[in-house]
Amino acid sequence: MAGFRYIPMETMDMPMDLIYLHDLKVDCIIGIWDWERRTTQTMTIDIDIAVDVQKAAATDRIEDTLNYKAVAKCVIAFVGSSQFQLVETLTEKIAELVRVEFQVPWVRVAVNKRGAIRGATDVGVIVERGRRN
Repeated sequence: MAGFRYIPMETMDMPMDLIYLHDLKVDCIIGIWDWERRTTQTMTIDIDIAVDVQKAAATDRIEDTLNYKAVAKCVIAFVGSSQFQLVETLTEKIAELVRVEFQVPWVRVAVNKRGAIRGATDVGVIVERGRRN
């Protein structure tokens, strides 16, 4: 078969497990227009985090995994007190916060600024930072 090449399984990058928080709603000041700077808007945030859950699955102990409640509380506090102009900046800073604060190798963050564009249901930014394996 043209273009096909065998890659042994042991050399392939295997994905990590994911812990996720989806549809997290947080009010914050965000935007470039004067009216946006005077009132909060609700951001909808999705976060996917690469972790290895094998130890936690074996021990059934919260101490052996990433505590997603702690992640949510940290993100809610950060976003709620932020005042960025761009969704791009907010999204990048959330990814950086999660990677540094929780020492994870990879994170994908999507921030949705619902209603930002007339006629569009969803408008937002997605970033992936780090390595998943």
